[in-house]
Amino acid sequence: MIKEDIIKFCNSLGLDTLGFIKCRKFIELKDFLLERKAKGLQNEFEEDDIEKRINPFLYMEEGKTIISIAFPYLHDVEYYDNGFSVYTRGMDYHKVVKSYLSKICEYIESLGGKAAAFVDNNFLPERYIAYLAGVGFIGKNNLIITKKYGSFVFLGEIITDLEIESDEKRSFKDIERFEECGECTNCYKKCPSKAINPYRKNSNICLSYLTQKKELEDKHIKLLDGRVFGCDSCQKPCPYNENISYSPIKEFYPYDFMNKDNTEELAAIGNSGFKESFLKTSCGWRGKNVLKRNAIIRLSRDKDISNIKTDSPYLNEYINRLLKDNEI
Repeated sequence: MIKEDIIKFCNSLGLDTLGFIKCRKFIELKDFLLERKAKGLQNEFEEDDIEKRINPFLYMEEGKTIISIAFPYLHDVEYYDNGFSVYTRGMDYHKVVKSYLSKICEYIESLGGKAAAFVDNNFLPERYIAYLAGVGFIGKNNLIITKKYGSFVFLGEIITDLEIESDEKRSFKDIERFEECGECTNCYKKCPSKAINPYRKNSNICLSYLTQKKELEDKHIKLLDGRVFGCDSCQKPCPYNENISYSPIKEFYPYDFMNKDNTEELAAIGNSGFKESFLKTSCGWRGKNVLKRNAIIRLSRDKDISNIKTDSPYLNEYINRLLKDNEI
């Protein structure tokens, strides 16, 4: 069977958590997305055109099947607490996942099908697709949680014109029951900004989002609490992230410069240094100045930053705000 052949090929690449669903419009999400939009819960990184978020045929008109694949990134190493989320420590996942998906697409084409790979280059609801495909369940922390790797996974999708048996057994209504989470509220309690709670998810105040946001209010600067990029607060206390398997994907092993105290280095880094280091990671896409700003904010907690010199008006504004705040 084609399905078994594709699974075996993925397994040969070290990928063992994947699922298949019929390529269809996700009409059931439309009212949910419209409501989020109306309540101002949609952030700047989300696509405004809802049709692009629920209609996979915009990306492959002849699509018949969507394959969802989990790419584990946590390695058996002690991660130094330097303000960077664990997912940012190795090679840029966009490039890594795309390289694996490209190999799978080539294999599908060798079977006579067409295939298109997606990793953050479309607006489809990848966590929802992964949930429907049985890759994992969506927890109270709004993350996809897999049985083998917990929530420490990236997701990638392939749309193909091959008709493949679907694994879809769950529905949109099942998510809100959080059956797997049960009475556990660890993620609610540990979320610093209360972006996740029993009543609604507000990505606009998620700390991971705030570290990526170009402009920060003073109250958000304080909330960062040493974070430079990303936030793992809702992942660390999750019971499903205990006793999990580590990633076999060597590209996600942390770079040496990403697994040490690199705050001062980043705060002072220039263009060439940034291109040779941080730009290779999953956070490099956000640009040098946003990361430098966050590093300076982290430094300001216990060091004098008045001697930091920069020709960036953007960074100088934040330095002045931090110095003024420290005087109060």
